[in-house]
Amino acid sequence: MTHVTHVDAKEVLVIKNIRSTAGGLLRGRSLAAQFLVFQLFVVAVVLVAVAAVSVAQSEGEFRDVRGQRMIAVAENMASTPIVRERTEQTRADPFLARTLAPEVDRAVALSGASLAEILGPDGTVRASSDPSRVGARVDLGATRADEGRAWFGDTDIDGTHSLVGQVPILSTDGEVLAIASVSEAYPSVWGLLSGAGESLLVYLGLGAALGLLASWLLSRRIKRQTGGLEVAEIASLADHREALLHSIREGVIAVNGSGEITLLNDGAQELLDVTGPAVGRPVDSVGIDPAVVSLLTPGQESESAMDTVIATRTRVLALSRRPATSQGRRIGTVTTMRDSTELAALQGQLSSHKSVTDTLRAQAHEFANQLHTISGLVQLGEFDAVRDLVGTLTRRRAEISDAVTQRISDPAVAALLIAKTSLAAESGVALDLDPASHLAALDPALATDVITLLGNLIDNAVDVSVGSTPARVTVGIDDRDGLSILVSDTGPGVPEHLREAIFSRGVTSKPDVPGGRGIGLALVRLVTAQHGGTVEVADVPGGGARFEVRLKAATHA
Repeated sequence: MTHVTHVDAKEVLVIKNIRSTAGGLLRGRSLAAQFLVFQLFVVAVVLVAVAAVSVAQSEGEFRDVRGQRMIAVAENMASTPIVRERTEQTRADPFLARTLAPEVDRAVALSGASLAEILGPDGTVRASSDPSRVGARVDLGATRADEGRAWFGDTDIDGTHSLVGQVPILSTDGEVLAIASVSEAYPSVWGLLSGAGESLLVYLGLGAALGLLASWLLSRRIKRQTGGLEVAEIASLADHREALLHSIREGVIAVNGSGEITLLNDGAQELLDVTGPAVGRPVDSVGIDPAVVSLLTPGQESESAMDTVIATRTRVLALSRRPATSQGRRIGTVTTMRDSTELAALQGQLSSHKSVTDTLRAQAHEFANQLHTISGLVQLGEFDAVRDLVGTLTRRRAEISDAVTQRISDPAVAALLIAKTSLAAESGVALDLDPASHLAALDPALATDVITLLGNLIDNAVDVSVGSTPARVTVGIDDRDGLSILVSDTGPGVPEHLREAIFSRGVTSKPDVPGGRGIGLALVRLVTAQHGGTVEVADVPGGGARFEVRLKAATHA
């Protein structure tokens, strides 16, 4: 088993390949040699098939042409006067074979046949060009000559496959007196190939030579294109590639120019929540979040997308897309991704704490100014004015605190709202709490998430409301039927076509916002989804936007 680390993966891969394939190269043939042998086998099969067809055609041609020739020679021999005279004798002639020997020999000499014979109606050989066959018995089962008709066909003569032509010798009243039989042995396979013509042999030889040359050239080309790697090396490389890709924690997904997934490792499957088979399918058909799909299949693949943050419904992902090329030709894109959910959550909490810190800093500055005023009044001896100023400041702080704490019992959420009220006032925006709001003390974990939701929603609402008339943000919280959070502003609102996009990759509807913004609403949707809730955005009558978050039943302390 191969153990590979992310640091020395390449070196280990090369070393393991050399060790694992050295023995294979000594024991087996190379890929080029194996392909050459296979091609030679194919060429041999083709040549055998061509030869078999040629033999079959030559055999058929031989049967048709020579069969008619055998009948013609048999008819000529049967019409010879001495043959007819001798076969018409009713008494047995012991010298018949000797008398007719010249005629049967002449038939063989004139036709080039292998054997010429005179048979009796029962198949007995009366005269033959082969004297040893005189008196032998021939099977007339397939012939039609004993029925008075000329015939040619295949038969075995002394174990030799032969073509025979037979013609009956008839009496004046139509009786079969004898049978003139002329036969010729079928030529050998080589003879049939030769009979097909010398050009066929030339073509077969030329085809074999061209097949050998083409096989050799193709094997060389394959060896060049595979970089000299053999079968075992290619298989080892493929195994190591799969092992490395599927073992790394980061997600890797490759998409070709047609928008089909060509690679999806285990990390990408988990991060994108892909459960079924995805390789070979269009990227928009496997259930990937639309925001991720739009990045994986961009309009211009030549543009790289580095460290793009996308918030899906369950995760915050940091993706980097690069174009993929092979031999100078673009073949698609490769995108790597990592899970930034925890980092984004910590960033949101840090942002909330920073907001509180900024509020405290602003309040400290405000208190310093107030103390300076009080100090100046004391030095002037305006003690009545000091008493009136301190009373006014005390009442104002008490009103803000009472307005929140009477409706919000959770101390962390109440503190956030008080701090946000002061911070919004510094920006010239009034932050109001809906009088119908109600929130009991929450479980600490849930309170932390509610602070994240409220902090991001209020910060966005305050930012877009600055400069509007009136500049106001209204917050409503209700835990009597689940937990709902409502934040509305007097800003420009959210265009309808952006109402889904603002919850994904760093999108913001605020102009002139420096980089790094836009993650707040993504965190809102992520935290909401983790609690099984929903978040919606709508227009406010008269202008502005309203964000509504609904969670399941709140967990109280």
